[in-house]
Amino acid sequence: MRNEQVAARSCELSWHKSSYSGPEGGDCVEVAHTVGTVHVRDSKDQRGPVLSVPSAQWVAFVGHLAEEG
Repeated sequence: MRNEQVAARSCELSWHKSSYSGPEGGDCVEVAHTVGTVHVRDSKDQRGPVLSVPSAQWVAFVGHLAEEG
Protein backbone atom coordinates (compact mmCIF):
# COMPACT_ATOMS: atom_id res chain seq x y z
CA MET A 1 0.00 0.00 0.00
CA ARG A 2 1.40 3.37 -0.99
CA ASN A 3 1.71 6.17 1.55
CA GLU A 4 -0.98 8.19 -0.25
CA GLN A 5 -3.41 5.31 0.18
CA VAL A 6 -2.58 4.99 3.88
CA ALA A 7 -3.02 8.74 4.38
CA ALA A 8 -6.38 8.60 2.61
CA ARG A 9 -7.65 5.83 4.88
CA SER A 10 -5.91 7.03 8.04
CA CYS A 11 -9.28 8.05 9.45
CA GLU A 12 -10.30 4.35 9.23
CA LEU A 13 -7.33 3.17 11.29
CA SER A 14 -7.42 2.88 15.07
CA TRP A 15 -4.80 5.42 16.19
CA HIS A 16 -3.16 5.32 19.63
CA LYS A 17 -1.16 8.03 21.38
CA SER A 18 1.43 7.35 24.07
CA SER A 19 0.22 7.37 27.66
CA TYR A 20 3.12 9.77 28.29
CA SER A 21 1.45 12.40 26.09
CA GLY A 22 -0.27 15.14 28.01
CA PRO A 23 -3.76 16.46 27.24
CA GLU A 24 -2.31 19.81 26.07
CA GLY A 25 -0.75 18.24 22.96
CA GLY A 26 2.86 19.01 22.24
CA ASP A 27 5.27 16.92 20.21
CA CYS A 28 3.42 13.62 19.95
CA VAL A 29 3.08 10.82 17.48
CA GLU A 30 0.26 8.36 17.04
CA VAL A 31 0.55 4.78 15.84
CA ALA A 32 -1.91 2.39 14.23
CA HIS A 33 -1.40 -1.30 13.54
CA THR A 34 -2.49 -3.32 10.53
CA VAL A 35 -1.40 -6.83 9.58
CA GLY A 36 2.39 -6.73 9.29
CA THR A 37 2.66 -2.93 9.36
CA VAL A 38 2.78 -0.09 11.88
CA HIS A 39 1.64 3.35 10.70
CA VAL A 40 2.96 6.51 12.37
CA ARG A 41 1.69 10.08 12.09
CA ASP A 42 2.05 13.46 13.77
CA SER A 43 -0.80 13.87 16.25
CA LYS A 44 -0.99 17.59 15.43
CA ASP A 45 -1.39 16.95 11.67
CA GLN A 46 -3.77 14.00 11.48
CA ARG A 47 -4.44 14.52 7.77
CA GLY A 48 -0.74 14.80 6.99
CA PRO A 49 1.73 12.17 5.85
CA VAL A 50 1.81 8.70 7.34
CA LEU A 51 5.01 6.70 7.77
CA SER A 52 4.42 2.96 7.29
CA VAL A 53 6.98 0.56 8.75
CA PRO A 54 7.06 -3.26 8.69
CA SER A 55 6.14 -4.58 12.14
CA ALA A 56 9.48 -6.36 12.67
CA GLN A 57 11.42 -3.14 12.07
CA TRP A 58 9.09 -1.23 14.40
CA VAL A 59 9.70 -3.77 17.17
CA ALA A 60 13.47 -3.43 16.66
CA PHE A 61 13.20 0.39 16.72
CA VAL A 62 11.16 0.47 19.93
CA GLY A 63 13.48 -2.09 21.51
CA HIS A 64 16.46 0.11 20.70
CA LEU A 65 14.73 3.11 22.27
CA ALA A 66 14.06 1.10 25.44
CA GLU A 67 17.77 0.24 25.67
CA GLU A 68 18.73 3.91 25.31
CA GLY A 69 16.16 5.18 27.81
